[in-house]
Amino acid sequence: MEQRLATLYAEPHRAYHTAVHIAEVLGWFDVVADAVGWRDPASIYLAIVFHDAIYDATRTDNEARSAALAVDLVGAGPRVTELVELTARHGKLDPAAVGADHDAAHFLDSDTAILGAPAAAFDAYDAAIRVEYGHVPDDAYRAGRGAFLAGMLGRPRIFFTDFFHTGLDAAARANLTRAIARLRT
Repeated sequence: MEQRLATLYAEPHRAYHTAVHIAEVLGWFDVVADAVGWRDPASIYLAIVFHDAIYDATRTDNEARSAALAVDLVGAGPRVTELVELTARHGKLDPAAVGADHDAAHFLDSDTAILGAPAAAFDAYDAAIRVEYGHVPDDAYRAGRGAFLAGMLGRPRIFFTDFFHTGLDAAARANLTRAIARLRT
């Protein structure tokens, strides 16, 4: 399993969705465990490890395929597949519904914590996403990426949980504003 995941996360078309991203989210796993706790840490851990295992920016079924891989490789249960599949709808989820699920909310916030990272780390993430979508013409990329980022910025809360909202919202708003401005130049 470990070799298979290492091979997948090292695929040459990946620039952001790599083992480094998984390590960063696992870092948040530890922070959340210490600060607010997880109710089902084993499922969250597996969801983190598998959520981007299958990643091809030209496809729309990466999350479903990643969830299926978790089932195939480790017999992951329905909770893990549910969590992995939630990542397909980051910007479209109902905050109230997600917020009612402690673990799902913290998992999703851990995955998007990069939005509230220091400016240099966020800018590296933003540039890496462009590399992964290198097949998309500039005008189409700017429109699509701009719409996604503006949608995130336009939400009353970027993060579902108080823990991430308090710690990262201001930085995320500054990063998103800067990225949107870059897309418009």
